[in-house]
Amino acid sequence: MLKVGLTGGIGAGKSEVSRLLVEHGAVLIDADRIAREVVAPGTPGLTAVVEAFGEDVLTADGSLDRPKLGSIVFADPGRLAVLNRIVHPLVGARSRELEEAAAPDAVVVHDVPLLTENGLAPLYDLVIVVDASPETQLDRLVRLRGMTEQDARARMAAQATREQRRRIADIVIDNDVPLDTLRKRVAQVWEDLVRRARENSAEQAPE
Repeated sequence: MLKVGLTGGIGAGKSEVSRLLVEHGAVLIDADRIAREVVAPGTPGLTAVVEAFGEDVLTADGSLDRPKLGSIVFADPGRLAVLNRIVHPLVGARSRELEEAAAPDAVVVHDVPLLTENGLAPLYDLVIVVDASPETQLDRLVRLRGMTEQDARARMAAQATREQRRRIADIVIDNDVPLDTLRKRVAQVWEDLVRRARENSAEQAPE
């Protein structure tokens, strides 16, 4: 098995890269999706979030109002830290369960938006960073996601810098490029990952 950490700033196009890797055969463990699961209605995670932030962060049907919570935590590093202390251990436990269910020679890609910020690089055999310029990130957030420029800049500022992410990268995928170019780059990276996974599997096999 090869454990890969995949990260990138908001709007860098990490989701597109993870989708392409899945097309090639990667086992994807999506931290964002798991983060939504662990605070679904009826979970201990949602109870803990409400205790920390109040019932104002719930919608009328009792689910988490993610935009409302986001507007609170991304404007206040202290509140963001509180949320992270609740959610991250739950996400970590579920991620380990999914990883243990993968095949011995699998390429397991952990899609982790805050990998850099939380110092998680040592948990993986290698780290892939999807990189795009701040101008590209801002354009995508405003044009494609419908954020206001103010909200987009706040989200970007709450994350690690581009330089900090690149420092922990074993592989950088440039996503200031057309989709066809990105596809070719991901295909090249996939060949490298498969080779590494086979080597890891051979090393771990009993003699």
